[in-house]
Amino acid sequence: MFSRFKNAVIGAVSGLETNGIPAPNDPHSHNKQTLAPKFLYGRPAFLNLSEDEVQMSADHRLRPIIHPSMPLPHHAGYAECVNAGKSKWNEDQAVYRQGVLTRVEYNDKQGVQKFSIPYTYYGIFDGHAGVGAALCASNQLHHILHEKLVDAQDDIWIAFSEKKKLKSKPSDLLITGALEAAFKEMDQVIAEDRTKYQAAGGCTALVALFILDKLFVANAGDSRAIICKDTKFTLMSMDFTPENERDRIRRLAEQQPSLLGQEFTSKEYVRPPKSSELGKTIMYRDAHMCGWAYKTLQVDDLKGSVITGQGKRSRVMGIIGVTRGFGDHDIVSLYQRTPIKPFLSSHPEVQVHKITNVTENEVLVMGTDGLWDVVCGAKAAEVVAKSLNTFMEKERYVSAATCLVGSARGSLVSEHSWQLKDGKPSSADDISVFVIPLLPYKLEYEKLLGKYSETTEN
Repeated sequence: MFSRFKNAVIGAVSGLETNGIPAPNDPHSHNKQTLAPKFLYGRPAFLNLSEDEVQMSADHRLRPIIHPSMPLPHHAGYAECVNAGKSKWNEDQAVYRQGVLTRVEYNDKQGVQKFSIPYTYYGIFDGHAGVGAALCASNQLHHILHEKLVDAQDDIWIAFSEKKKLKSKPSDLLITGALEAAFKEMDQVIAEDRTKYQAAGGCTALVALFILDKLFVANAGDSRAIICKDTKFTLMSMDFTPENERDRIRRLAEQQPSLLGQEFTSKEYVRPPKSSELGKTIMYRDAHMCGWAYKTLQVDDLKGSVITGQGKRSRVMGIIGVTRGFGDHDIVSLYQRTPIKPFLSSHPEVQVHKITNVTENEVLVMGTDGLWDVVCGAKAAEVVAKSLNTFMEKERYVSAATCLVGSARGSLVSEHSWQLKDGKPSSADDISVFVIPLLPYKLEYEKLLGKYSETTEN
């Protein structure tokens, strides 16, 4: 029906186990159901979908793969598909924006001159327990980041014009700081909006920023970015889950036991303790310990560990499977309704990649965990390399993104049951993928550098 909707021709779930329960005595809970959402549900604006197409995009039986009808910057690729029925709507969101940092200079010979540093921003946000936080982040984070970059633009300009790092304010640290500050402010905005709008869950955040000769990747959550070069790949982010943030969360719990209520403990045990074992010895370790020790089992030791489960099934307080991102200000533990937000963080890990030595077939792949749950980095690099070698330049990156989504979605074998080609279960989650060529940003920087050098020399 629609040319952008491709079904089977090409070719688990983290987040909340249960929806967040309003915290006790929450001053916002009484009227949340009567408040309107801040942003109405829709798919990324650059897809230009009609209302009928938005409805069709959420068909859990077909799970159509959607991509843009108009080109993104430098023909970057994007594709997405909805989950297999775990939520009504696709809770992923994506966005790209282009901006400039402008500086006006004056000299006696040439008078007033205006210089601009362009930048390009891409973001992927994986929502859980609702679409609200992901919609807010996709609509607002880039505006907040632009303000932070403008605040630092004079120093960024000095570093660029002198073609060297400032000793006190290296441009890398200024841009990294702008990303970190923007993530924190975005989370604060979502918290403050709870009195004005209907709050819905939280979201992870993965952002790529191309500026000057660098690529900055900021990640808070379990979405992932890799750089693919031929069939090789390099990680550009790490996943933040209860499993790999176990130490941070347990140390916070040990230092501030009041955050645990009467339900949880910072200790972990070699096996779950039982009430029948009270008075007997059990092997345990606390958050400050690397090794194990023995203690006599007491009533307090029957509390649940603040981190439960292993791997993708690990949860904070038995509820949430991601430890960084935006929102989740109202979720609480299941029984005593202890707030969980103090253990979650909006602080991103920022990795920097210099793009002055990139090659033609080098691309950045950004994807939500719906991709990475079933497609490893090596497989993703293989799919991308095949697409780049098969399709024409204007189609190759969109085709690569579409093939990646198709590789994770698999094929429908029975109602709501999707399988990969090898017969293993495919991803049942929402899947969103960007495939972004790096070479154009290298050329863009070289052009800017040449233009600035020519102007200043004259």
